[in-house]
Amino acid sequence: MPTDAAGSADAATGEPRQARRRGARLTLAVVLGLGVLAGVLITAAGAPLFTAYSAIRVTIGAHLAPPMASGPSGVHLLGTDGLGRDIWSRILFGSRISLLVAVVSVVFGGLLGASLGLIAGYYRGPWDDLVMRLVDAQLSVPFLVLAIALVAVLGNGVLNVIIALMVTGWTQYARVVRAEVLSLREREYVASARAAGAGDARILVRHIAPNLLSSLAVLSTLEVGQRILTEASLSYLGLGVPPEIPDWGRMIADGQKYIFTAWWVSVFPGFAIMATVLALNMVGDWVRDVTDPRLRHLV
Repeated sequence: MPTDAAGSADAATGEPRQARRRGARLTLAVVLGLGVLAGVLITAAGAPLFTAYSAIRVTIGAHLAPPMASGPSGVHLLGTDGLGRDIWSRILFGSRISLLVAVVSVVFGGLLGASLGLIAGYYRGPWDDLVMRLVDAQLSVPFLVLAIALVAVLGNGVLNVIIALMVTGWTQYARVVRAEVLSLREREYVASARAAGAGDARILVRHIAPNLLSSLAVLSTLEVGQRILTEASLSYLGLGVPPEIPDWGRMIADGQKYIFTAWWVSVFPGFAIMATVLALNMVGDWVRDVTDPRLRHLV
């Protein structure tokens, strides 16, 4: 079998060694990503069990304590902020808000966008034109600018942030689902179901929708990370959740004035955002490779 330096073949399997090496790297990335996500979920769910300090209690005498500084209830693992609040505790409780807002907005935004994309791709005609023009109109405005405008109108609050992210995020689902449905509606099994007397609702629910799940799973995994970034950006600008609720974006904003004297106030919540979003992207890439037959041999 002919080979070259970049892609020599394994004698036993015939699989290119380059693909096998890439698969190993992807597997390691997936393990790391899943480990980080598991850690975030576990510590978020059991936040009170992993810290001895309150996330909101102000202790002026302990303000800007460095990492590993001693406190009345133990060590401040990641230090304290300008009001003496424990950074580690605030990161743990802040993860609850970030995950809640991201997951709920992705679920409801995905349902809205997928439903509209399903209708547009299957029925075509005026429905397709209407949905796609709405998508084009919304995509002409940067999503962060639109989210800022919506939150400014609705006001601060967890529910309002979820609504804003849901409204700004449905378009991606509509475009992906419409493109998939345009192909699926021409498949033989759909034609056979139609010839057998199946109605549109049955065809959509039983024959087309299940074939969209892999694409939606990949998109949703990546979109959760994007929503975490957007929610943090809104909170950084003072337009997210109320100030009394611990939030990663607001923690970064609160610490920016201490960046040269107490770097830990902003750096640690920023690292929490980076690690969580990176882990979600790693897992999303793996899900894409697993569900795409053209890339499955690389996993």
